[in-house]
Amino acid sequence: MNRLYLLILFLWCTPGLQAKGYYQITSLVRQAYQEITSLRLQQARTTLTQLRRQEPGNLMAHHLDNYLDFFEVYIREEESLYRSRLPNRDRRLSAIAGGEPRSPYHLYVQAEIRLHWALLRLRFGDYWSAFNDINQAHRLLLRNQELFPTFAGNLKDLGILHAAVGTVPDEYRWALQIISSLDGTVAQGKQEIERLLAQTRNTDYLYRQEAQVLYTFLLLHLDNRPEAAWQALQGAGLDPAANPLHCFVMANVAMRTGRNDQALHWLDRQPTGGEFMAIPFMTYMHGLVKLRRLEPGAKTYFESFVRNHRGRHFIKEAYQKLGWAELLAGNPAGYQRYMQLVKSRGHDSAGGDKNALREANEGQPPHLELLKARLLFDGSYFDRAAAILDVISPDELAPVQKLEYKYRRGRVAQGQKRYEEALRWFDEVMAIGSDNPASFACNSALQAGLIQEQRGLREAARRYYRACLRISPYDHATALHQQAKAGLSRLR
Repeated sequence: MNRLYLLILFLWCTPGLQAKGYYQITSLVRQAYQEITSLRLQQARTTLTQLRRQEPGNLMAHHLDNYLDFFEVYIREEESLYRSRLPNRDRRLSAIAGGEPRSPYHLYVQAEIRLHWALLRLRFGDYWSAFNDINQAHRLLLRNQELFPTFAGNLKDLGILHAAVGTVPDEYRWALQIISSLDGTVAQGKQEIERLLAQTRNTDYLYRQEAQVLYTFLLLHLDNRPEAAWQALQGAGLDPAANPLHCFVMANVAMRTGRNDQALHWLDRQPTGGEFMAIPFMTYMHGLVKLRRLEPGAKTYFESFVRNHRGRHFIKEAYQKLGWAELLAGNPAGYQRYMQLVKSRGHDSAGGDKNALREANEGQPPHLELLKARLLFDGSYFDRAAAILDVISPDELAPVQKLEYKYRRGRVAQGQKRYEEALRWFDEVMAIGSDNPASFACNSALQAGLIQEQRGLREAARRYYRACLRISPYDHATALHQQAKAGLSRLR
């Protein structure tokens, strides 16, 4: 018996002979994952404690811990929280390094941890570290694909990476090639995720619903297929009445696919209570869907957002929207008061916040009727927007307002599927506004390209996309150019 004890002690203490940590999707792993992705984070912490106690060698606990950190830091957007949780990344990677290398989860979990922190680092402006994490995650996934070619997890992450890199404008690809091994196209990434979804159909694959949501956003933002994205989301089995994260996804996609009223329906009924972590941005969304209906009640939600959110983004935009609400209410003094708060509150690192600050610094309020048409168009109330534009006299507008008027005319005609009329307006905006620092000409070229691509006129679409890339406005340039690059990638 003493010899047996000595043998066990020898095996335990001898380097290289210790039992390696393992990766296993157990019932506790599934439970914790479901709790995290429904934002029941306190319950998830309890389950993770139970998991570590009952399955001390199961390294999936580190993966789930990382999911928990990711959602909490990304949603709250607090710099101090981000800095305090950042050391967890290295601790988890060190713990997993000694895991079982014959498991397909060994390299996959390391890649996932790096990708989660890359997104967080991008959120907080740590760009070089983020790109380094993305590059290393990509290399890990490629290696894992070689070792385990049938492992579904590889396709989820590789698909998103390959689709996203396909939208990088040509003028930046040289830098990407220097710092990264990444390459790919939107079509490649889309095919990879479609393979994953086909491969995991009728299975209990843990990350299937997550992959379905990622596929929806790929279709929406990179493949320019909003209706296909909506249909894909309908098949994902989300429950917006019981899961705040599901509610956020459904409302967000609804707002971006012309279903503003449906988004409002879900936001009015979103699950709340102490068991869930709140998503402050959903309060901003709630105000936005109401503002797009020109409802006075929008102001309440923006006020709640700026009062309670401690994050970096959308603060300046929220004050701008409060200013717009004052204009709609016939209170220009209230607009000016909120524009002063745009200057003094929040950060201007994101595009929308930058645009809000630019409007505040210019000191010129938007034209009231053009603002109404803009908001109604954004809510897909095209007929109401057209009725407002019909009563505007272009001769009474300032030059930049005339440019906006023509652009809004084109956008509303596009929304009404009167494509020839829309193209005439867009061509006119491009002809007279390409040197204007506003984004109307650049976006006109992009929208004209999307129309021609949808009609199957590929060469015409390419010409418009290239024209979009040649115009560099002071606002929205990065986002517009990325969409044009995605269009060219689709047509490649």
